[in-house]
Amino acid sequence: MIEYAAADIGATHFKIGPALKRMTDAEVLERFNETIAAMDELRRDYKHVAIEVPIGQPQIEWSDLASQWCARGDVLRCTIHDGGGDEQREPVIEIDDKQLSWSEFGRMLATFAGWGMRLIVVPDDQTHERPTIRVRDPSKVQRTRRRSG
Repeated sequence: MIEYAAADIGATHFKIGPALKRMTDAEVLERFNETIAAMDELRRDYKHVAIEVPIGQPQIEWSDLASQWCARGDVLRCTIHDGGGDEQREPVIEIDDKQLSWSEFGRMLATFAGWGMRLIVVPDDQTHERPTIRVRDPSKVQRTRRRSG
């Protein structure tokens, strides 16, 4: 366990194995720093390709081990419904004809902790299409999509 002096930085669990018994704190720190440097090098060279499960194949699957739904790829085509939760005001997310509560959907997204997410909202019959994206101030654009609420 590596604990930082700064209180706002959480401890790191760094696994070494049986060799740890013969190592000094300085050697552990050196190995940890080598691991961080190797991760940084991999990150610099890494080119992410998001995997989208083909239409007709399941995008999510139930994991008995985790007791939750898990995404099979990196792209999720889904439809947002309202009417979930205790007050019937939380979104319900439909993926592959399965309706996930906001909590179930959140737990599934938590499996991607440490990654980023880009949410692109499209009409419900166009979730399989890649939309045109324009970067501009939305207050200067007349909206044609109706929002409920």
